[in-house]
Amino acid sequence: MVQKAKILLVDDRPENLLALEAILSALDQTLVRASSGEEALKALLTDDFAVILLDVQMPGMDGFETAAHIKRRERTRDIPIIFLTAINHGPHHTFRGYAAGAVDYISKPFDPWVLRAKVSVFVELYMKNCQLREQAALLRLQLEGGGGKATVGDTKEPAGLLAELSARLAAVEEQAEALSKQLDDDSADAAAVATAAHLERKLTGLRRALDALEPGTGSGAASLPSPN
Repeated sequence: MVQKAKILLVDDRPENLLALEAILSALDQTLVRASSGEEALKALLTDDFAVILLDVQMPGMDGFETAAHIKRRERTRDIPIIFLTAINHGPHHTFRGYAAGAVDYISKPFDPWVLRAKVSVFVELYMKNCQLREQAALLRLQLEGGGGKATVGDTKEPAGLLAELSARLAAVEEQAEALSKQLDDDSADAAAVATAAHLERKLTGLRRALDALEPGTGSGAASLPSPN
């Protein structure tokens, strides 16, 4: 069963959180509420999130300060942040948001369709990265198990396991290519395009490692690319 991605919604107003849940419920992912910056940071200690929707104007720790804490943590620094703000901001205010690490900056009231589309892109990228990590983990288990030995619970010969991994990787490559084309067609923001390109580079590295393990290549211990 495919795990659902978690989306963190951060806003001090319950009615705003309810509205975000209504807009994003169609994505069929796990929506997690946080009513303050402190509560958001606490949730990020234990769970992995595909994207964070972060209100700028909050009492106590505001959105900018919360984002700064998120970006300082190694575990959370790469999670995309979309800032939501109800105030009439100028260029300096917007720049501050991007400087704090936001991938997007949306003013309220926002178009529900646009917000849902932007969030769905980051959810798709997150899911592709999860698939890539799974393929890399399977291959590492095979190599660490002695190269010629099947992993626990696996009755396949090494060649058969490599063929299965190659087929799974091909499916992820196909999905990543389709996603990249969709981003190009929709003129998506630069951050989403860059993230998709990063994913494709990781897929290319994993493909090379798999190819190097094929019989007759002369390499039985190819180095694997980091999936992070």
